[in-house]
Amino acid sequence: MKEKENRVEKLLAVLLLNSIKESSVSKKATQLNLAGFSNIEIADLLETSPQVIANALSSNRKKKRKKS
Repeated sequence: MKEKENRVEKLLAVLLLNSIKESSVSKKATQLNLAGFSNIEIADLLETSPQVIANALSSNRKKKRKKS
């Protein structure tokens, strides 16, 4: 059962990334985060480090707060 869940998660990630393929790493990270992926999983999918993802997500949150 766990293997099936992993495949579904990977499929979701592929579909999500495909729909936003022209977007920045920051936008992709945000979308994957909203879909429930962890920073480590996002970093693996985007072939970067978890620290880069954490910084991108933090930066996006700060930008949203400034707009409000």
